[in-house]
Amino acid sequence: MYREEKPFTCTEFGKSFTQIHFLKTHEWIHTGEKPFTCTECGKGFTKKSNLKKHERIHTGEKPFTCTECGKSFTEKSNLKTHERNHTGEKPFTCTECGKSFTEKSNLKKHEMNHTGEKPFTCTECGKSFIEKRSLKTHERSHKGRNL
Repeated sequence: MYREEKPFTCTEFGKSFTQIHFLKTHEWIHTGEKPFTCTECGKGFTKKSNLKKHERIHTGEKPFTCTECGKSFTEKSNLKTHERNHTGEKPFTCTECGKSFTEKSNLKKHEMNHTGEKPFTCTECGKSFIEKRSLKTHERSHKGRNL
């Protein structure tokens, strides 16, 4: 099996690259440099492709269209996820119980039920939640009590 040589290495993480250009682009993560700037709002990006995706927020462009129902998306990955609704494909499976999901993020949330992890904690009472939206809903229950 052929393995591509990666002689250019990041001194921060030890990650290696095939070309010096890829290393230099990677290093912007460490320096905070964002050379690609949106002319509409001024937000900066380390990659030109991320700027292009961002600009669709301003233009409303949705170049990726579902052939099944005609719904359009700004990113190809969002179209792929949507298409699973039509095919029934659920490629992300919980190793604990076997339940399957169309999106990796939903699997990750589900797995927290097995691990007991609840990363969102109410600063008022200490109760914890798997999802941020559940915390926000809970926080509203404290409104009016602290007046």
